[in-house]
Amino acid sequence: MAVTPRPATGGLFQSLRALLGTTLGMAKLRLELFGTELEAEKLRLLDALWRVGLGLLLLGVAVVLAAGFVLLLFWDSYRLAALGVMVLVFLGSGVGLLLWARAGLRAGEGGPFALSVGELQRDLQGLQAAVRPASAAAPAPAPAQPPSSTP
Repeated sequence: MAVTPRPATGGLFQSLRALLGTTLGMAKLRLELFGTELEAEKLRLLDALWRVGLGLLLLGVAVVLAAGFVLLLFWDSYRLAALGVMVLVFLGSGVGLLLWARAGLRAGEGGPFALSVGELQRDLQGLQAAVRPASAAAPAPAPAQPPSSTP
């Protein structure tokens, strides 16, 4: 009974092609994740900007109408005091709205693109773990022993 050798399955070039395919697949996945996060950041920024714009517009209209109303209400007695109080109230409200909008523009937990950075970190840890066992598994060469002389 003759043992037939097993045919080679592609050898080194097949392994390199598989490695390149895996690497390109990982890169494609990471780029898609980055694109998704970029789109989410863009939408978050646009959402905050339209809120700021609408808030400033409404704040301006409210200031004009309220100032006119209060001045007409206190026209005869406390005209300047009413104007001063209105200025302080509307100024405080406007600053509060702008600070709220600024807080909305801050990046979320982990900063922008946290998912992409996390995935790349996991990839790096996986590669480092794959390299460590290979180098640790290689046995150290045994020290050379002098030839023994047996009588």
